[in-house]
Amino acid sequence: MRKKDEKEVFGVIGTGRFGLAVAEELLARGKYVIVADHDQQRLKPLYETDAEVVVINDVSKESLLEAGMKEADTVIVGIGKDVESSILAALNALELGVKHVICKVISEDHSKILKKIGADVVFPETEIGKRTAIRLCEKLAEDILPLSEEFSIIQVRTPKDLDGKTVKELKIREKFGISIIAVVKDGKANGSVGPETMLHLDEIMVLSGSNRDLEKFNRTFAE
Repeated sequence: MRKKDEKEVFGVIGTGRFGLAVAEELLARGKYVIVADHDQQRLKPLYETDAEVVVINDVSKESLLEAGMKEADTVIVGIGKDVESSILAALNALELGVKHVICKVISEDHSKILKKIGADVVFPETEIGKRTAIRLCEKLAEDILPLSEEFSIIQVRTPKDLDGKTVKELKIREKFGISIIAVVKDGKANGSVGPETMLHLDEIMVLSGSNRDLEKFNRTFAE
């Protein structure tokens, strides 16, 4: 029934701050979202949205099946502190045939167990900490996506020294070892960046490279 319009379906189990934020962002992007939690109060912010909201007694396979999680292409488990429930929810979602299960984790041991059963993991607090620290240090950075300990993608507002100049003129890759993978203007991204692309002050540059090279770029153009 849910697949009639061929929409990708997401399931969210647990609506603490992480789970609720994920659900709200998916809904904002027009996704079909099934949200389940044992606490009806936590689900209240979603009652007036397009989400399918379900109160469950536990994270057993039967409860998740009844909630409709079997229909999901991706399930996000937002349960953190209750490690046993987090693992059980992930295991049961996988056994229901969900192809992609992502779990919020709070420790390395928690992460190891979930990876062993086939789930992907995220450390929300760790990632937020990293992003905050880097943004504090990188004066130009509007936002940052760490891809590894050594490599990141960052968004920076075009420095005035680059205004009106082309990628070819600036030789950013040759000088800094980083790449301009897109420019964003008025919320619209252009990924077709070539040698003749001209940069402007009212744009945001999306750069990729090693953290060391990105820091070098920052030091050169930060005022």
